[in-house]
Amino acid sequence: MARPGSGLLVPVNGLGYPPQNMARVVVWEWLNEHGRWRPYGAAVCHHIENVLKGDARGSVVLGQVDGQLSPYVIDLQSMHQFRQDTGTMRPVQRNFYEPSSAPGKGVVWEWENDNGSWTPYDMEICVTIQNAYEKQHPWLDLTSLGFCYLIDFNSMSQTNRQSQRKRRLRRRMDLAYPLIMGSIPKSQSWPVGGSSGQPCSCQQCILVNSTRAASNAILASQQRKLYSGAAGNAGTAGTLTMVRQSNTFAGTSLWSSTSVSSGANNNNISIGGGQAKADQMQSPLSNSNFPCSPVMPSLSSSHGHHALTINGQNNLNRPGTQRITMGAARGTIPPGVPALPVKNLTGSGPFHPALAGMTGILMCAAGLPVCLTRAPKPILHPPPINKSDMKPVLGVNGMCRKTKKKHLRRGKNPEDVVRRYTEKIKVVPDEDCTICMERLVMSSGYEGILQHKGIKPELVGKLGKCGHMYHLLCLVAMYNNGNKDGSLQCPTCKTIYGEKTGTQPPGKMEYHVIPHCLPGYPDSKSIRIVYDIPAGIQTNEHPNPGKKFSARGFPRHCYLPDNEKGRKVLKLLIMAWDRRLIFTIGTSSTTGESDTVVWNEIHHKTEFGSNLTGHGFPDPNYLDNVLTELSAQGVSEDNLKD
Repeated sequence: MARPGSGLLVPVNGLGYPPQNMARVVVWEWLNEHGRWRPYGAAVCHHIENVLKGDARGSVVLGQVDGQLSPYVIDLQSMHQFRQDTGTMRPVQRNFYEPSSAPGKGVVWEWENDNGSWTPYDMEICVTIQNAYEKQHPWLDLTSLGFCYLIDFNSMSQTNRQSQRKRRLRRRMDLAYPLIMGSIPKSQSWPVGGSSGQPCSCQQCILVNSTRAASNAILASQQRKLYSGAAGNAGTAGTLTMVRQSNTFAGTSLWSSTSVSSGANNNNISIGGGQAKADQMQSPLSNSNFPCSPVMPSLSSSHGHHALTINGQNNLNRPGTQRITMGAARGTIPPGVPALPVKNLTGSGPFHPALAGMTGILMCAAGLPVCLTRAPKPILHPPPINKSDMKPVLGVNGMCRKTKKKHLRRGKNPEDVVRRYTEKIKVVPDEDCTICMERLVMSSGYEGILQHKGIKPELVGKLGKCGHMYHLLCLVAMYNNGNKDGSLQCPTCKTIYGEKTGTQPPGKMEYHVIPHCLPGYPDSKSIRIVYDIPAGIQTNEHPNPGKKFSARGFPRHCYLPDNEKGRKVLKLLIMAWDRRLIFTIGTSSTTGESDTVVWNEIHHKTEFGSNLTGHGFPDPNYLDNVLTELSAQGVSEDNLKD
């Protein structure tokens, strides 16, 4: 099925940019953990474009236009979204669509998720749905886009062709996405500022610029040898793979190949289904084809074959992307060819990408075969394990725990809890109560709002462990606004009084030893923890009582080394699970979905055999860090029973 307005740019003038008399709608997108490019809203895209015009090498604070995106900043130079509170980085891209497409008209198509809120489709799917809607098609099959869904415009529903589950969908009008005219200014091409006359001073650009002239000469020489070899051997066909830029504007843009066949009876070039004479071909390699980005070039040279591969981050996840290859050698590395691992976006790997590319060019010029490998993918799970190989953890009873119901101290009202952990003071200091911000010598700010027998508004108490002082009525108000589990937490120093419990929904926690070792712990087996929480209905302790909550990504697998400290951490995690502190219901920091089960400030390692995402091993400080996080929740080694 054709996809009109899907953002595909025809390569003109040797580039993937529109000519001077063409207009394009700009949509900025970010890459989620499922490998899908998710669009920012129209208002956010307008904001990014305005910042881009003023400072093409600057940063964009997304919270200035959308309060829900306040933790996020986009670095225009590296084309990454950075979350300030967690340090998570995700690639972003600048995509182009026809002005008559859905983003140009401000049309948004959305589907209803499990918690009753609406989620927008990916922009390419949105454009396709809108195109079918405008043509008054009764239905639309999304199978050709990689989704087993059927859209019914009469009932405005989406049906899963496998499970037959139906969801509602809707079409709404919003702000149109920004419109640009003509070609993209050089100051906005990748790398930002790299072609504006002022050379970039980053290490990668220095390495690339130092070898650019040499590489162009080498590749031009190879092309001349290729054509001369084809002319001298009438029965031999040579193949040259051209490179054209895709529809994305980012250092991690997609690249696709166009084959150029040269032989005795075939001297034409096939580009996108059309043909052109061979002598009209422009060299696919120019200054714009060496972007300052973590691309991974793969150059191979052998008898009768010449190929150039430039792969970006998008290639790893986006469907339909083709890697440039040569004939029968596609996807293979000849025996004896050295493979150099290329540094990826997270900084792992011994080679800088530009240095690796320069090495490949020089080795290729010397007639040496070379293949630069892609960055490794995360190893999330161990090899398959038989159930008989799963053993109990030494010193830990059982292999499974279920969430206990909420711990309430029956018979303890708020006044009793506050009085239990505070001491009366005779001389009240002249300082602020950090809860109501009134002076301690004055009455509580909750006077007239909250009334409790036996607690007067002017009474002041001191917490027993930390010594911080507050109005007793303010402490009662704070307790009523919390989990009401019989515990108090000092709002100043976070010291916990009593046993703190959370709002984790019901679920199951399993743990056992598996016969595989984690990176960094070669002498120890591994402890695997499996959390499983089903979706359900929120209760009074949750943000939206009576409303459904979703549970994405379960069961979740986490790992610890099976050594003394790892077993200690497991015991504390079991205690935190019993106190319902591991998870909570809130808004996902990765997907933005609200009313869903999320982690609750106790970090886990979910990557088994690598540490490409920052959630794996080796990490020599992890066990100490998680002990600190558990202690901050009131779960410490002092709580372990001998």
